[in-house]
Amino acid sequence: MNNLPYLIPSQAIQFEEEIKKSVFITHLAHTSSIELAKAFVEQVKAEHADARHNCWAFVAGRPEDSMKWGFSDDGEPSGTAGKPILAQLSGSGVGEITAVVTRYSGGIKLGTGGLVKAYGGGVQQALKLLQTIEKKITTKLILELDYGFMPIAQSLFPQFGALEVNAEYSESVKMVVEIEQRQVSDFTQTIINKSGAKVRVTNLDKQ
Repeated sequence: MNNLPYLIPSQAIQFEEEIKKSVFITHLAHTSSIELAKAFVEQVKAEHADARHNCWAFVAGRPEDSMKWGFSDDGEPSGTAGKPILAQLSGSGVGEITAVVTRYSGGIKLGTGGLVKAYGGGVQQALKLLQTIEKKITTKLILELDYGFMPIAQSLFPQFGALEVNAEYSESVKMVVEIEQRQVSDFTQTIINKSGAKVRVTNLDKQ
């Protein structure tokens, strides 16, 4: 499982252009699952029910996870819409993103090359406007320790970007911390070394 952070959209974007009397409106949105991606497609289709085509593609997980890709030409000639849209998305390095391109036809045929350029180009332009944030892949650890080791544990949190989520105090202390997955092994090793193996670390996700 890849635990490196990746970029996701921080807000929705719309980009509109007219090509040979056809109006193309590109909608981009953050969709963190295939279900949400499909729901966004349906939402745009409902808003533009009078448009001739609402072609779409999504990358519903990590940018490189092709198991979560999907696309549709929505009635345009095969390969002229969905694939060029997906090519732009998958090449952008942004994950959890869906693009729907609405086309209001102006009666002039664009030809297959023209369609590929229009659909792919609209998404390319919209992506230039897109602002992204980094999605960190985190996990939760349970630390079980005696009170005397609290200062050692807490001094390590800032170093590894760990956040204390919860703590229970009885004979000993049981803390839940959230930490990036890529920091888990270093953090665990450091806290065990510094406490002389007196701190127990359990990964909540692996129980």
